[in-house]
Order: sequence, then C-alpha cells, then structure tokens
Amino acid sequence: MAAISGLIRVMEKAARKAGGRLRRDFGEVEQLQVSRKGPADFVSRADRHAERTLWDELRVARPDWGFVLEEGGTIEGDPRLPRWIIDPLDGTTNFLHGIPHFAISIAVQEPALDGKGADGSGWGDVTAGLVYQPITDESFWAEKARGAWLQDARLRVSGRRQLSEALVATGIPFHGHGNFAEWFAILAQIGPQVAGIRRFGSAALDLAWVAAGRYDGFWESDLQPWDTAAGCLLVREAGGFVTDYRGRSLPICAKQLIAANDPLHSRLHKLVAGALRD
Repeated sequence: MAAISGLIRVMEKAARKAGGRLRRDFGEVEQLQVSRKGPADFVSRADRHAERTLWDELRVARPDWGFVLEEGGTIEGDPRLPRWIIDPLDGTTNFLHGIPHFAISIAVQEPALDGKGADGSGWGDVTAGLVYQPITDESFWAEKARGAWLQDARLRVSGRRQLSEALVATGIPFHGHGNFAEWFAILAQIGPQVAGIRRFGSAALDLAWVAAGRYDGFWESDLQPWDTAAGCLLVREAGGFVTDYRGRSLPICAKQLIAANDPLHSRLHKLVAGALRD
C-alpha cells in the first residue's frame, strides 16, 4: 500500500464531510428545493451545500489555491500555485430521482510550465484526483506517478484484450445536451463489437470504474472539466489510456473522451474514428 499523502487526506476529509450531508439529503430527496438551471439540468440545495462545504474545507487547507467549481465558476488564486477542479455532485439527475449512483469529484491541476499548456489554457497536468461515492463509501484516489487506489487497494485497468468480451460504458445525449447523430453513429460501430454497453449517469464514477477494472472502456462527449479531471488521472495511473476522439492525450479530456486499457483503447479509437468519417 502507498502511504496516503497529506494532500489526499485533505481531499478525502473534504469529500467525506460533503458526502455525509449528501447522504442525509438523499434520504429526503422529495423535500429538496430544486431549481432549473437549464433544460433537463437541475441544481439542488444539496448540490450547492456540498460545493460550499468542499470550498470551505479546501480553502482552509490551501488558502492561496484557485478553484474551478461547477456551480460557483472560477475563483482565481495565486497563478503560481495549483487549483482545485470540483464537481460536488456528479449524477445530479440520479440523485433527484432517488437513484443511488452519484459522486463527488476533486482534482488538483498544476500551472503549465510554459505558461500555455496543451490546450492553451495556461494550466498543465492533473497531479491528484479523488472520486468519492457517498452511498457505498468508496474513495477512489490517485496521484501522478504514485498509482491509483480504492481506499488502500491498488487499482488496475481490466486486462481484457478482445472487444467481444468487453463491457463498455458511455453517456447518452439528452434534452438540450449532446449530439444525437454523432452518438448513434458511434454506437452503431461499437455496439455490435462488445459484450455490453452501460449508461449509469455519472462520468466521474464511470472513469473510476474503468480504473478499477469494473468497466473495460468508456466513451462520451460534451462533458466538462469537473466531470473528468479526477477520472482521467485515475485511469492513467491504473495503467490505462485516455484520449479525445482524435487520439490526443490532453491533461483533461472532456469535450471528447475515450478511456480503456492499451489494446481496447486502440480498437475503440479506430471504431470512433470510423464512425466520425462515415
């Protein structure tokens, strides 16, 4: 077992504190005050409270770091220091429908050494990530060059090499979000080749489960950095590959994402590329 660093302990403490409140609110989901943020995109009192709890805890621990928050937007910190990327409740729609599949995602991103970064944002590698599932009390975490872990157990991506044996996860476009034509084209290529496809509604957990070998692969588009920042690091540190649909391995793949072990990633990438060409 790797020694848990002080940084991961800070992240886990914050996630567990926010997660405890989410569990209580989940038990009273029908009483939550819910407001519409956009088409089929809801934000609840529980979501906002969890984000505030995470912000309070992490700001005390690292007062000069900036934040990228799903609800609160970007809060600038010292540009020479890392920043937090946070999704306080990934799987909000599951939460609001009483489906016990949602997570808290926290990632640490470093300033780019060249001041630009691979995507021109001025930010570089993600060096720490944690995905916490409050209902199951599972804490998936990773640090760059230190591996990926579930609590104190080392994570490895699946060893399956054949698509015909692979269970693959995805996210499906829905009202107001995503490109249905693109997704159906990709599904038509991948579906006949694999053992099964799942859509559970939390990209952060999907990526954590790829890192844990529960899923053999994952693809989705039209995500946000807070959905995937921690999960991308988890998969990579578990021995997997994460790229966009063009095969670029960016620090955070969000707009387009393919994740799997080496042989399956290569096969999935070819299928996606073929679907987008046709």
